Amino acid sequence: MSVPPSTAVNLTLPRWAYLPGVETEADHDTLAMAKALVPARFNGFVPARHPALRYGLGLNDSGFFWESHEILEAVWAAAPQGGRERILLRACIQIANANLKLRMGKPHAAARLLGEALAELNELSVRKATGAGGGFADAFPTTALAGLLRTKLAQPALSKADWVALCAIGRT
Repeated sequence: MSVPPSTAVNLTLPRWAYLPGVETEADHDTLAMAKALVPARFNGFVPARHPALRYGLGLNDSGFFWESHEILEAVWAAAPQGGRERILLRACIQIANANLKLRMGKPHAAARLLGEALAELNELSVRKATGAGGGFADAFPTTALAGLLRTKLAQPALSKADWVALCAIGRT
């Protein structure tokens, strides 16, 4: 199985989903191929169709939450300082972490992380778009994601079934 077809690079899914405290190690070899696609620094913005970004989002939606966090964090580290993409990437990283906490049976930790992700999206909403076009933050439907997070957080309790997909929201 591979990542959504919006990538020009064929990146396969990891051989297993790492679960802290259960698995002894993650499939670092598979993740290294995606991390190698991330430049030292993105120039101006993170392209919405960058293969490592799309892979990280796809990993989340395929249930590889820890792996998604790892790839999105690598993209975040290369994103321009103070840029809108860094804010959106932080929100996506928090969502992947929340999804992992739900899988681990820690709904309170997941709710806290989803709240932090929502705060990032609220911050992003007051930042003016660059108008450069093609950037991740310019193309991603943050309003829809924020609405979904508000709905999840309004529930009395979260369960494993409440994990949040990103690609379905973020189709660009």
